[in-house]
Amino acid sequence: MTEEVLHQHKIIWEKKPILRSLYTSWYTEMASQLTPGNTLELGGGSGNFKQFAPNVISTDVMPLPWLDAVADAQSLPFENQSFDNIVLFDVLHHIENVSLFFNEALRVLRPGGRVIMMEPYISPVSWLVYHFLHPEPVDFKQDPLAWVEPAQDRQPFDANQAFATVLFERSFKAFQQKYPQFIKRYHRRMSFFAIR
Repeated sequence: MTEEVLHQHKIIWEKKPILRSLYTSWYTEMASQLTPGNTLELGGGSGNFKQFAPNVISTDVMPLPWLDAVADAQSLPFENQSFDNIVLFDVLHHIENVSLFFNEALRVLRPGGRVIMMEPYISPVSWLVYHFLHPEPVDFKQDPLAWVEPAQDRQPFDANQAFATVLFERSFKAFQQKYPQFIKRYHRRMSFFAIR
């Protein structure tokens, strides 16, 4: 089922110029934050970020012909200090145990390495849209850094859209206390609306 969805995403990317235009601006912004060196993309899906940056290893949780490797963000199959950047586009809120990902990021990043991500921001207005019109739940009561017993029936697209808003806005001090090695260098809220 998940493989089918990712194949569909690839077809949609190729057929929809407005979608490509939006993603081009987002990918370009993310690429501008990379430090020189090797980049690991997690949740690469349709594999388009590689067009915007050099030296990218694109991965997802299942093998796909246009990706370079299979990788679970909670247990990365790479050696210590292998990368200068880790990129996640719309991925963090799908990770079951977020702390495992940040532990792995510290392990595989070289000193001075960066984690660059783009995630939903849940404002009072966007909450209405995400809560009523989007299939992925928004649960502000769940602590993204708390251990979750892995669910046997969990699917790759299971999610909690509130994770980034909790981690980097509402409870950022808790994140800093747990991960003082990470310094937030750039944080921007983007408009929900796009005019074309």
